[in-house]
Amino acid sequence: MVGLESSARAGQLAPNDGGDLGFYKYEGLGNDFVVVEAERTDAVSVERARELCDRRLGIGADGVLLVLPAKTSGAAGRMVVINADGSIPEMCGNGLRCVALHVARTRGVIDGTLTFDTDAGVKPCTIDDRDERGLITVDMGVVRWTEDVRLDLDGDVWELSLGDAGNPHAITRRAASMDDIRRIGPRVEKHPRFPAGTNVEFAVVRSPTEIDLVVWERGVGITQACGTGACATVAVAVEKGWSPANTEVAVKLPGGVLHIRLDAKGHAIMRGPARHVFSGRVATREAAPR
Repeated sequence: MVGLESSARAGQLAPNDGGDLGFYKYEGLGNDFVVVEAERTDAVSVERARELCDRRLGIGADGVLLVLPAKTSGAAGRMVVINADGSIPEMCGNGLRCVALHVARTRGVIDGTLTFDTDAGVKPCTIDDRDERGLITVDMGVVRWTEDVRLDLDGDVWELSLGDAGNPHAITRRAASMDDIRRIGPRVEKHPRFPAGTNVEFAVVRSPTEIDLVVWERGVGITQACGTGACATVAVAVEKGWSPANTEVAVKLPGGVLHIRLDAKGHAIMRGPARHVFSGRVATREAAPR
């Protein structure tokens, strides 16, 4: 049984105390998440996260975002991500924008900066929620190109530029259809070259300030948007001379546009929207239908 509340601004749910699980559904450019406020990382198990993310039997999402007490003095909270397959990535850019908006609205912050602990470091988020616009700018820290590699997939050689955005990325400019992406994405993700797996980006550079991008996300598959993937792609573009540094690049993803700028320190500055979709409660365990 799931009870729902739909509104632009998330209502406050009773604390998660071992009974029904209170949640908030958010999305950033169609990359959607179940947000859960919790005191401990084991508040949602890996198995439970998979159930919640199931689009037929659960709430439906690309991942679960746990909002936890901060570890760093002055931080507004800590974000832990669990992907739809139960894997735990180091970072999620779209997820962080959703968490930042959720905490900002909980605290009544309309215009200001909140910082969050993540497994990829402390990330400052600038909030612009005037007229409930939900626009979040995140300093993603140093994002960089690391090396170029060639993968031979049964005689089909793919040239990839590897990027580090706190999590791993492999970017290609080779033309690829959606069928190609569905076929090649999982093979690169799980290739022995990447023991921990990798995200895979298929980029088309339209101009120095415009890039079309489709991302095969590690542990999820094709998503509507990927913030770290957009940042890693722009970092590679700057390194390769496809795009200039200190200039905002519009990265067009299936779900919409993220604006990314690589500043003089190599920090990727990501600007994009987040939106509360609905809130509700779901039984922590339900008997399977007979």
